[in-house]
Amino acid sequence: MTQRVDLATVMDRLAIDDVVTGYAMAVDDGDWGAYRALFTPGGRADYRSAGGIEGPVGQVAEWLARTMELFPVRQHLIVNRLVRLEDVAGSPGDSAEVRADFLNPMRLQAPEGRGGGAVTSPNFVAAGRYAFALARTRDGWRLTRVTVHEKWRHTTA
Repeated sequence: MTQRVDLATVMDRLAIDDVVTGYAMAVDDGDWGAYRALFTPGGRADYRSAGGIEGPVGQVAEWLARTMELFPVRQHLIVNRLVRLEDVAGSPGDSAEVRADFLNPMRLQAPEGRGGGAVTSPNFVAAGRYAFALARTRDGWRLTRVTVHEKWRHTTA
């Protein structure tokens, strides 16, 4: 590999990392416009392993917007990112895959009439692994598919 190819690979990895981080922040902040913008026009998401739906990004974003209302406090931690760039004769190609673990602590909405304090609202934690598929577009790296593989969940009062 030449230094130029190495630099392109590093830049691609940083850009892909920005997309994955942007994904977590968009979900945590409830910014569904930003969530949609991370995907290609034909992008899809699959949340079935977590009790959700699979479908086109617009449909999934609408479902997430409704579902996340149950969790007024959320924080995705996406770690252990394994990035695999397409290799085209020793140069980075236009597709990539990322496998990354997640830990997602959230606070459930307080029961009716009990206020929203820390004592009355139960905590909900889910964890598992994401599979992200990305494509290089004119606008940079975008998600073509996100699949959630939830491994466990726990609720505490």
